[in-house]
Amino acid sequence: MVGPGFLDLPSRTVKPRGTGITHVLDRGLPLGYCADLLESGGAYVDVWKFGWGISYLDQHLAAKLELLARHRVLACPGGTLLEIAWAQGRAAAFFDWARSVGFPCVEVSAGTVPITPAQKRDLIGEAARHFIVLAEVGPKDPAARMLPEQWGAAVSNDLDAGATWVLAEGRASGTVGLYHPSGAVREDIVAALTAEADPGLIVFEAPRESQQAWFVGAFGPDVNLANVAPAEALGLETLRLSLRADTFEARAPGPVPARGT
Repeated sequence: MVGPGFLDLPSRTVKPRGTGITHVLDRGLPLGYCADLLESGGAYVDVWKFGWGISYLDQHLAAKLELLARHRVLACPGGTLLEIAWAQGRAAAFFDWARSVGFPCVEVSAGTVPITPAQKRDLIGEAARHFIVLAEVGPKDPAARMLPEQWGAAVSNDLDAGATWVLAEGRASGTVGLYHPSGAVREDIVAALTAEADPGLIVFEAPRESQQAWFVGAFGPDVNLANVAPAEALGLETLRLSLRADTFEARAPGPVPARGT
């Protein structure tokens, strides 16, 4: 950790991290802005996701991938892009392209295109031959309902299929999947997920600061968090290290807190 060294702070993993990862969502940022962000906070970013199909259109993709590799940040195309390629019978072409341009990581999801669990398992297995795989679980549709035990089973299945980490759906809004429409955490789902898999293998999509603070309080500084705005990665690190009022008295890693505590 970089700092003057005069404070006692929580223990924190360092890059390259297997746990405690910060996964940011690039929604179409200019190259120069990305360079500035990585110069100031690249030490605290582990995965850089090009949202949706942005990597297919970004004219500066090669330069961005080179920049990310220089800062030891894993670049990942959005899961939607693979879903669309799969729906058109071009998943193999997608994987060939992702390898050729230099993506070390891909996301396998089933939130845009109807993909059966067996088909998703095959996609994860194929992807895992050449990439670090993030598999996403949970519905994107606010009207869709999954029981907590279904979330847990989905995580277990994706890890068994070869995923490195499993993303728990929260979307960029933080109002679906893991969350109530208000943005409050659905603790029953979190409990079901962590009953099936080590929390270090789950990446919780948590775009809002209040959600990030909740997860740090529940699991400690080395919880995996995703869909963070790139400009907020450094601020998230202050949450992790109890350098914010929100987490100054954060609990040590432990069970999910009971509702209302």
